[in-house]
Amino acid sequence: MNNRNGIHIQNTLLLISGVLLFLASCNSSQRKAEIKTEDFIVRDFIPLTNWNYDAEGNQTNDLLISKSIKLDYTGAITSGFIIPTLRQVHSGTFEFGFFIKNTGTAPAKFRYKIYYQNESYKFPEADKIDSTRQNFYAGENFYGSWEDTGITFMETAEVAADNQFHPVTGSFRIVGNPRNEQRYYSNGKNDRWKRNPRVGNYSFMLVVTTENTINNNKLPDGITNISHPVNGDFLNPFFYFLKGEGRSMENTVVLKSPVMLKVIADPDPGAGIYIPPSFFTKEKDGKYFCSTCGQDDSQFSNAPFAQFIHYIDPTTKWYNIPVISDVISGNYSRMDYNWNKQFWRKEELIAVTASTTKAPCQTVSSDAEKHLINIKNPGTEFGKWEKQDVGIITRHGLTYGKWTVRAKLTELLNKNGLWNGLTNAIWLITQAQEEWNLRRSCNKEGYLANYYGGQADKRVPSVAYSEIDFEILKTVPYCPQYLFPPAYNFGTDNQHRMANWNVPFPEEVVADDGNVEVCTTNWDMACWEPDEFSDGCRAVDFGDQTFWAYRWDKGYRAITEKVPEKDDELFGSEYYYFQIDWRPTEIIWRIGPSKDKLRVVGYVNNSVTSIPNNQMVLIISQEFHNTRWWVGSAYDQANIPFPLNDLDGKVYEVTIE
Repeated sequence: MNNRNGIHIQNTLLLISGVLLFLASCNSSQRKAEIKTEDFIVRDFIPLTNWNYDAEGNQTNDLLISKSIKLDYTGAITSGFIIPTLRQVHSGTFEFGFFIKNTGTAPAKFRYKIYYQNESYKFPEADKIDSTRQNFYAGENFYGSWEDTGITFMETAEVAADNQFHPVTGSFRIVGNPRNEQRYYSNGKNDRWKRNPRVGNYSFMLVVTTENTINNNKLPDGITNISHPVNGDFLNPFFYFLKGEGRSMENTVVLKSPVMLKVIADPDPGAGIYIPPSFFTKEKDGKYFCSTCGQDDSQFSNAPFAQFIHYIDPTTKWYNIPVISDVISGNYSRMDYNWNKQFWRKEELIAVTASTTKAPCQTVSSDAEKHLINIKNPGTEFGKWEKQDVGIITRHGLTYGKWTVRAKLTELLNKNGLWNGLTNAIWLITQAQEEWNLRRSCNKEGYLANYYGGQADKRVPSVAYSEIDFEILKTVPYCPQYLFPPAYNFGTDNQHRMANWNVPFPEEVVADDGNVEVCTTNWDMACWEPDEFSDGCRAVDFGDQTFWAYRWDKGYRAITEKVPEKDDELFGSEYYYFQIDWRPTEIIWRIGPSKDKLRVVGYVNNSVTSIPNNQMVLIISQEFHNTRWWVGSAYDQANIPFPLNDLDGKVYEVTIE
């Protein structure tokens, strides 16, 4: 007997003893009702007998309450997330059990199968109009069974017809690409990380039947083997057995357990930052590499974050004033801004675009003791003119979830209401623009094919690009039209008359001095399928709130909303929370001083925009945007000084649940 078989037998004995102890200690009202068929009776299906952490993460011996588990990031970059891992359970599997009584006249074997499904981020199984039909999108739900999909229904040991209940035990684990779809294979290998398990609550369903029933009822191949589509579409077993034809199968018991498993992701900011070799090499660029930031084997396997290297569009050049100043901590005023905007000659301006780091790990660092990440836009030296973008990116893709960030990003406004030119951004972006990560098809005209394609871009059935943003900066709160306020007086270059060049901003801009705009955006690539797709400004209601969303024209690839918030509150406090709640049919953006005091600042649903369903990663960044992207802004990036000192940010916590 090898050691693994020994462990399995030990686990089985523990399971049986645990279930028997449960049965002995509880009264009849606590036990699950017996489900009878012609040939057998089933009761007490318990899906997680060897996992004893409740929904709050506390240890418990109660087998009948819902549980929780955190994703294990160790080595998951190549294998995908496995729930549970050997680091969490010594068998590396969840154990389950149930009791069966043979009511026939002779010993018999029975067949059983366990299914799991993510309940937090799913489409309803049944069609809204015709409940006897599967919802068109239910095949997208994340569900699975045995990891080897070729194993259909397991067979029990022979059960005596002795009028006694007999324990049946089994094991399973939740893995990526649970249907073993060829779409996620490469070079013959199942890249399970390309369809990672979703976070949120999982339910468990047990189906017990007989071999004759399976054969006589001709169970669909897509139910016995979930990797096989039926008529080109996947058949969701939770629909089939709970609401479809399987609900009335003879000699069959279907039990959906009330016990659920909550899956949470919490990548540790102190666990390291990986430097992608596609941008830098250790030999040439590794001056600042260290134990928590670099590209050695351990960092490749285990670091949950990487340094994000922005794509810099060379056409977004601006001509910047040759001034270096500490805008935030100094006394830089609106008069200074107006003077510098007006009186530098064109030939003295500095032609630059935003830049990215030339020395990885210099502007980002991971603190293993404090479990945080530091980022900084470096100060500028005279003659080395630079406005450098900085950021980090998660390395493990997920689909859907409440992505919550606790961070202290740099302040954007000084005491005079002057902007330092930065945009603080927390955003999701497609993990890869490859075929395996395509979004669902757009069934009306298709998507515009490219992010930078312009108005003449071709339309295609599906794209892999997706993006959901928080972008927080100093701009105007208006929902823009082609003509809209504010109307600025740009003054004249008469140095001898202050009133000519130090002209005031419009009153509505001055009234907004202490505010920055929290801009929330979904990049839908101009898919026209949503029923209420439109351009221009439109109201989007969420409860008793109304948000004004805008799209420049029907060929514009994104829909955006803006809400004014106090800069001092968001970035002047010790930290603040930002949450993107990405669901199959809607996106909700929230912010707040604590996780239990979040308020909604943006909302869209699939009636106005196409909600992405592919795998994305999270970016946290501080960026120097070109102000042309934000029409109507009071301050122009070109007229804001280069930073004298580093502009610091800290990332304390990231959770996805």
